[in-house]
This record gives sequence, C-alpha cells and structure tokens, in this order.
Amino acid sequence: MTYQQYPHPTHGYPASGESQTAPVVAGWGDDRSASWDTPTAAWTTAPSRARVERPTSGEHLLDVRDLRVEFDTRDGVARVVNGISFHVDPGETLAILGESGSGKSVTAQAVLGILDTPPAVVRGGQVLYGGEDLLTMAPERRRQVRGQEIAMVFQDALSALNPVYPVGWQITEALRSRRGIAKADAKRRAVELMDLVRIPAAAQRVDDYPHQFSGGMRQRVMIAMALAMRPKLLIADEPTTALDVTVQAQIMDLLATLRAELEMALILITHDLGVVADVADRITVMYAGRVVEQADVHTLYGAPAHPYTRGLLASVPRLERRGQGLHSISGTPPNPIAIPQGCAFHPRCPYAQQMCRITEPTLLRIGRLDRASACHFPPEALDARHA
Repeated sequence: MTYQQYPHPTHGYPASGESQTAPVVAGWGDDRSASWDTPTAAWTTAPSRARVERPTSGEHLLDVRDLRVEFDTRDGVARVVNGISFHVDPGETLAILGESGSGKSVTAQAVLGILDTPPAVVRGGQVLYGGEDLLTMAPERRRQVRGQEIAMVFQDALSALNPVYPVGWQITEALRSRRGIAKADAKRRAVELMDLVRIPAAAQRVDDYPHQFSGGMRQRVMIAMALAMRPKLLIADEPTTALDVTVQAQIMDLLATLRAELEMALILITHDLGVVADVADRITVMYAGRVVEQADVHTLYGAPAHPYTRGLLASVPRLERRGQGLHSISGTPPNPIAIPQGCAFHPRCPYAQQMCRITEPTLLRIGRLDRASACHFPPEALDARHA
C-alpha cells in the first residue's frame, strides 16, 4: 500500500492551475457570516459532533493528554504546543505529520524531558507511561525510563554523534554506564547491534568514527544506539532527513522490520507523507501546535477530513500528474508568538468562513471513535463546496 494507490489525487483541494477559491454551492458564498448551507443541510452554526473521549489511565503504552509547551523569547511567548493529545499502543506505529514549526519535535522532547528549560516551559498536560505521569515523575525515575524504556532517534545523526569517539563505544555507552557490562562484552554487543541494523562488515567497522560513515549508515548507528537498551517505545524524529530517496526507503523498511521483530511501539515524526504510507498504523496531523486530524492510515490517505491534511496530500507529486505544476498550500505557517484567532489554518484555507476566523474548532469525532478532525465543517460539506 502506497499513497499513489488512493483515489482523488487532489483530495478536495483545487488542482494545479485551478482557482484557490472554491465554487459557490447552495449558499456557500463567502459572505463573511456564520450562516452557511450545503445541498443537503442548512446550519446556522457548525454541525454538532461528539467530542473525542479520552481513555482512562493505563489503557495505552503512552498517553499524551492536553500537553502545552511555551518558549519565553525576547519578542514574547511562543506557544509551540497548544494542548495536543494522542496515544500509542504496544507494537503500534503512530506517525505525527506536519510542516516544519508545527511542534512535532518539541512534543517528542517534552515526552522525554530533554527540553532546554528555560526557555522552554511545560505549561500543562499529562504524559502517561504505564499509568505514571512523566511530567511529575521524580528525576531519577524519569532517567530510568528515558533510554531504557523510551528511546529516541534524532534527525541529524552527524550532530547527535560525538565525532571523537568510535561508533561502537557510543552505541554501548548506556549499557556500560547503566548495566556495568565489561568492555569486551560491550564491544561484542555493539557488533550485534550494528548487524541488527544492517551495517555491512560490522566487526571491522565497530571502531570507526562517525565521519567515516555515509549519512544513511550514520542514521543506522543512531538507531542501533536507541535499541541498545531494548526500549518498549522508540521515537524517530525525522529519521530520513537529508537522505536520498533510496536510502529513505531502506531506513523506513528497517524501522518497520525492527518494530515487528522487537515487538516495540514506534512514534514516527515526519513532514513527508510518502515515507509513512507503508509503515504507519495511525496518523496524527499537527498544525500550529495543535492536532487537526487523527485517523488510521487507510482512512486518512483515502478520505482526509481536514483542509490542511487535504492540502498536504494534494502537494504530493504523482505520476498521473506528470507535466502539470505542483500544488502547494498558499501562505506560510503562523508565527507561534502570534497565532491567529479562531482556526489557526484559516488564513491559508480555501474553505474558510467567518466562524473560522472567530472560533477555534474542537477536535471532534467523525463517525468512528478512532477518527477525528478539528474543523468546523464535516468532510461531506467540504466535498460539496469543491464539487
């Protein structure tokens, strides 16, 4: 299953060359009022849908609830994460998607407790792991969880690796410091981990330095480091950044294989929809520090509910559109110091109405419990407007 297999190439967004203003359908003119119609319904306010129910503690491996992170800067307070909630279960892959600046990496760092404070400040929320809140956990207990039970692969392997130590030494540093294994055993374990992540001639390369590896091989070293303690949850932050397409596919295949073999959960943070189509079970889409859509991978790629998700999918190059211009979402992501009132996406949204400029939409369930969207209008109304 790949994203090319799904129907509706533009996913409700204007195709390349079309006007960014959707046609008027049954009263859908942008009259700057809160009243609007579709061919089958007429509402004076946004349609009512059920709120997303939060599960009780202990039901998920990791359960993030209403997490809020701010940065104190000279220009003001930057609200980088604005009340996001998601969960991941054992053996599951959750992809967190969004443009650069949407708050994905800050969310991961807040979960692990590795934010620089100051300027970062966690203003609220819970991060429940096995029923314990990582945000209020004692520092020593959180240090035990970090690395041993929850590990992270950073996006820039060259910066994350220490240039003056061999990769084998770095892979087993945690094993030596936390479990006190002997030097010879540590080196043997480093070779095993390098073999596990498919680094050729691991026994001969275990004493090489980071600069002696290619970008793809350095990323494999980072994955080996993260797996050294056999974590239950692996967070991969943009693991294919700056890699060519072939190597990207190899890294994603490796992560999917390791997740299955080691029976661990995986949170995959990325802005590239193409790399997660084959490996993710569920997807959370972020924009301006908020969750705007959640769904299983088949539903999200086949029938995206939020205009932002539709725009992202419409921007993916496709073979059937060869020779045509690439679609893009107009405008730029908002400054976290000055997030617009109402829906943060409304300045860039071709479907925006007056209520979008005034009222912030709530993440609401669409049909099934595992699908939700933070848009004032349901998908069928957006489809009708684009028809």
